[in-house]
Order: sequence, then C-alpha cells, then structure tokens
Amino acid sequence: MTENPILYVIGTPIGNLEDITIRALRILKEADVIFCEDTRITKRLLERYDITTRVTSINARTERAKTHSVLGALTEGKNTVIVTDAGTPGISDPGSYVINAVREQLPHIKIEAIPGPSALTAALSIAGVDAAEFLFLGFIPHKKGRQTIVKELAETERTTVLYESSHRIMKFLNECKEFFPPNRMMVIARELTKIFEEVVRGTPDELIAYFEADEDKQQGEFVVIVPRFDKKGSREEEEGEGE
Repeated sequence: MTENPILYVIGTPIGNLEDITIRALRILKEADVIFCEDTRITKRLLERYDITTRVTSINARTERAKTHSVLGALTEGKNTVIVTDAGTPGISDPGSYVINAVREQLPHIKIEAIPGPSALTAALSIAGVDAAEFLFLGFIPHKKGRQTIVKELAETERTTVLYESSHRIMKFLNECKEFFPPNRMMVIARELTKIFEEVVRGTPDELIAYFEADEDKQQGEFVVIVPRFDKKGSREEEEGEGE
C-alpha cells in the first residue's frame, strides 16, 4: 500500500515469453494486484518468472462492469497493473475504458506505460515496406463497412496495417482478390515470435494459393500489410507499357 499508488499499463509477450522487459518483470513482482484479460494465460507468464502477485480478470466483456474494481484498488493505495493476453492494453485489446475512467475519476493517479512487444511494429520491421508513415486499422469489421474498407485499401496511398483472425483470413484475401488490381502486392506476417512464425509476400491470388496449399498455415494470428500505392507511378507504368 502507498499514499501515491500508480496504475501501470504493461505490454506482455505476443508469443515468446522471453520477450518481456526487466522493468516489466520488476513491476509485476512489486505490484499489489494485476488485472488481466485471462488469468490462466497471465499466470503462465508469472509462473515462468516466479511472480506470485495476485491476479484478477477483466476482459472485453467485463471491462465496464469491473472498472470499479480497478478504481477501488487505486483508491485503497494499491499499485495496480493492467495487462492483456498478449501485447499492450488498449491497442486492439481491452483497457482503454478503464484507463479513461481512472483519468476522469482519479485524476491525481499517475498512469505509467511499460512498453512491450507489438505485433504491429514487429511485422513492419521485417516486412521490407516503406513505413515512414502508415495507417493502423486494428481488426476491421466482420460485416458492416467491411467491403468499403477493402475497396479503400485497394488504392490507399499510405502503407496500411491490420489484424485478421484465422477464421477470416481466407475471406479477407478473397475480398482483396475481388477489389485489388491483379498485381497489387501484400505482406502477411503470421504467428510472430512463435515457433511457426513466417512472413509471406504476394498478390491476393498468390497468397490464396499459398494458404490453400496447406490449411495448417491458415491457423494462428495474422498481421496484414498493404504497402502504399503510388497512383502517379502506377499511371506512368501503364503509359510506358503501351508505348
């Protein structure tokens, strides 16, 4: 307990449990309570490093209902941690609602970010694309607005990154095949930092063929990168081809 408790927002490994900072391990060990997305997953990480801090769940379904528990812990002077199953809270994961509530209702509480692994930056770092500026979409809608987004991706002038699940990766690639120019290249990073990590580059047709050839490769977590589309350069190429 302390007179000036802190809320720590900690990034955790996206796969390989060795991908966690020394600072994060120290805070996890010293904290009074850890709020996590799934206690079973977080306990695997804590057990790996002999950390016995109390954990309690708060996930996408319970975040609003359980925010009072986080506020209560901080009000009681407890140094409090928020983590998700993998990556950073609030980035395509629960956490932003709780953090906003703390800022509004307990403005005197210090909130510290403890950076960690990110599938977004990890994928960009090994994709070999221009990432001087990029647009991040997280998980795109399952239904409403989905086609509109895919159509916009077809001609985006910014490198764009999104996440897709194993349940919808083939659907997404087929949507890209429908709306993208035939030669439009994409990069897919799968299972980053895990045993079956791979990065595949190709047109929608080529990627569909690749994943259809081995259905096991349709499993896992996917980062999709659509490199920037230079409309001017594309027009010049088309004019050159006709000469």
